[in-house]
Amino acid sequence: MLETAQFAPQVLLTRAGFIATLTLNRPAQFNPLSFAMLNAMKDAINAVSKSDARVLIIAAEGKNFCSGHDLKEMRANPSQAWQERLFSLCSEVMMSLTQLPQPTIARVQGIATAAGCQLVSMCDLALAGEDARFATPGVNLGLFCSTPAVGVSRNISRKRVMELLLIGDFLSAGQALEYGLINRVIPAAQLDAEIEIIAQKIAQKSPTTIRAGKALFYKQIEAAMGDAYALASDTMACNMQTEDARSGIDAFLGKQPMPHWKD
Repeated sequence: MLETAQFAPQVLLTRAGFIATLTLNRPAQFNPLSFAMLNAMKDAINAVSKSDARVLIIAAEGKNFCSGHDLKEMRANPSQAWQERLFSLCSEVMMSLTQLPQPTIARVQGIATAAGCQLVSMCDLALAGEDARFATPGVNLGLFCSTPAVGVSRNISRKRVMELLLIGDFLSAGQALEYGLINRVIPAAQLDAEIEIIAQKIAQKSPTTIRAGKALFYKQIEAAMGDAYALASDTMACNMQTEDARSGIDAFLGKQPMPHWKD
């Protein structure tokens, strides 16, 4: 079971059927990624990874998704050693989203800036309300958004990333969609319903197949083409040995309903 109280008050972790939702829960501060917030996220993501949930939605309380790191906390702890621990923890949390067996969906409203924009970029899918805005504005404060650049540059083209990093201006939801940072822009009143539809579609697929496919995707995307094809070929051959693949193909060929998938 996934228990919300275990991670509160920094984050809330809830569950509805096969869909888990991790909600950032410091709305008055625009949900900054403080040390405490990151540790709570790390623990919650780890709990989801060990559960039978099939999808994880990353959401946030309040009018804004996430403003990035907690600048007040960072200035109160100026030592380089503390800063290194913070960014190491943040990087660990970000990478855990791609390492998570379950697909992740970012639900974005209001601003997603700096590490908040990074968080969006590290989710497998991202849907945003029409009011959403995105930026890596650290340069405006004398702090280049170096770690957010890692995730964002794996979503959008090099020239556009550098423009975001060097100028620090906001992208509208429409621009973020055009750039490839998010999948869809949805009217705010329909955002939850649209995410529910997508999450349910994913949850209805074979969990075994989704886990293997997601793991392969992130391995091959960083590999040379020959290595990527070798990894993909091995994954598909292994996938074909599963009961889900065999029964699913047989049902398709026999024009029968899809079977119940194995967990």
